[in-house]
Amino acid sequence: MASSTAAQTTKPPLPPFTAESAKIKVKAAQDLWNTRNPSVVKNGYTPDSIWRNRDTFLKGHNEIVEFLSKKWSVENGYRLRKELFAFTDNKIAVQFWYEWHDTTGQWWRTYGLEDWTFAEDGRMRKRQMSGNDVKLSDAERWFKEGIDVNEVDISEKHW
Repeated sequence: MASSTAAQTTKPPLPPFTAESAKIKVKAAQDLWNTRNPSVVKNGYTPDSIWRNRDTFLKGHNEIVEFLSKKWSVENGYRLRKELFAFTDNKIAVQFWYEWHDTTGQWWRTYGLEDWTFAEDGRMRKRQMSGNDVKLSDAERWFKEGIDVNEVDISEKHW
């Protein structure tokens, strides 16, 4: 019974990270967030996880769920891409881009960086995010329906 519980709370790959396992961890986080389901997303974090998301500070699963529920009630059509930036034994830094539209239909792309610290069980215990929002026309969007966010060429030609 104990190993079943441990399996439910362990989120491989586990630290210490290698280049390969860090990339896998980043894409797993991307996939988790792209569910847009706060009750699912919280499971990637320790129960006492601390966050800084721009100017908002959070602690624990309840605050994470509340924050993400509000976020995704405003950020409609949310589609996210994360890429590994750097890593050490139990830390990963990512760059990310996501697109969404507000309640008026205006499209936005958010550009940013995150710094993550992981517990031994592979769940994130600290997340810090900094991001900037840029207005987009529909023609400028990268992550339209039917397009795999991982297949978009994100390079300097897009900037």
